[in-house]
Amino acid sequence: MVCMGNICRSPMAEGIMRDFINTYNLDAEVDSAGTINFHQGEMPDMRAVNKSLQHEINIRNLKARPFVDKDFRLFDKIFVMDLENLNDIIYRAKKDVDKEKVSLIMSELYKNEVVEVPDPYYGGDQDFENVFQMLYKACEAIAKKIDKK
Repeated sequence: MVCMGNICRSPMAEGIMRDFINTYNLDAEVDSAGTINFHQGEMPDMRAVNKSLQHEINIRNLKARPFVDKDFRLFDKIFVMDLENLNDIIYRAKKDVDKEKVSLIMSELYKNEVVEVPDPYYGGDQDFENVFQMLYKACEAIAKKIDKK
C-alpha cells in the first residue's frame, strides 16, 4: 500500500487489509510505504489513527517508511492511492514485471475507470471517513480475490 508520506491513506489501507487477512485467515502479508521519506519513522497522522480506531482497527503502532526498490521483490502486488504515486512507483521499476505489479487500489472496484483515493491530509473528519470507506471496499475486494485462490 503506497501513498506519498505513508501517514494517512497507506497506513489506513494497511490496517484495513491486515484486519481482513486476520479475520479470514488469508495467506497474505501487507505493508505500507510512501514515495517520499519526509515522515520516515513517524506514526500515522492522529486523524487517520482515530478514524481507524472508530472502525476497530488499530494502526497506532505503524511507522512511516519510504518505498524501496526491494519492495518490488518482496511483494506480488503494489497498490497505490493516486496517479502521482502510481507514476512515481512505475518510474522506479526497472523491469516490466515490476511495473505490472503496480496499480491503483481503486482499480479493484472500478476496472475501466481511473478512481483515485484523495489525500485527506488537508481535510477534516468527513474526508478521513470517506477515505476509510473507499479503502475498506477496495481491501474487501482484494481479500475476496485472495480467498478464492
